[in-house]
Amino acid sequence: MVQRDPRGRRLAARGLWSGAEMIVTLGVVLLLLVVHQLWWTNRQARADARHKVQSLEQEWGRPGGADDGVPSAPSDEGASTDADTAGEDGDTPAAGGRTAAAAAPRWDQAYAVIRIPRLGLTAPVAQGISKSGVLDKGYVGHYPRTAQPGGAGNFALAGHRNTHGEPFRHINRLRRGDRITVETREHVYTYVVDKTLAQTAARDSGVIAAVPRSNLKPAFGYSEPGSYVTLTTCTPEFTSRYRLVVWGKLAGVQER
Repeated sequence: MVQRDPRGRRLAARGLWSGAEMIVTLGVVLLLLVVHQLWWTNRQARADARHKVQSLEQEWGRPGGADDGVPSAPSDEGASTDADTAGEDGDTPAAGGRTAAAAAPRWDQAYAVIRIPRLGLTAPVAQGISKSGVLDKGYVGHYPRTAQPGGAGNFALAGHRNTHGEPFRHINRLRRGDRITVETREHVYTYVVDKTLAQTAARDSGVIAAVPRSNLKPAFGYSEPGSYVTLTTCTPEFTSRYRLVVWGKLAGVQER
């Protein structure tokens, strides 16, 4: 009869136990990372965004606005790059022939508030689409070199769809005729949702052109100059492979 070495059995058992401990530890670490990414970043970014909205309203002389919260619901990453440069502003006549376009703000500066009633969304708009300076704070980012609110051309915006406040998580629910308002220190601009492009490549720069039109799917977009708003985010959810695009047209301008 062959005698088994008890020390060998103990070493094998110890090795199996150590391996099991490592697997459990790795699983806990991964779980904590998921919780941090999907819960904590949202909680923190929404709180920061809510505070910024309140700060802007107080700065504008409207303490404690009635719609100053950032909802618990809603890029992936809404922007394809982190590069920021100074934006360009455009002009559009307001009632009575006055020019009502917003002026270009400083880099990463939050300078407007976007509200989308259908989504219950209220969020600050900041200049640029950098992750650390804008998007990861739960803000909506303004693409540099596109029009400013109310301006002739395309006021193009990006926002996360998942994590970091995910303000644009549910823009796929927007329908033609839904209102989007953008409030600045001096004016409130009302846009009306007009068209949606459910999926296009991240490199499709035509969707944020002055006259927005997809370079890859030319049937989607516009052919005439106007005052447009563009919302972009990633799709499908929890990926950054493609972009989802919603377009709207300027319907009115009011003085604050």
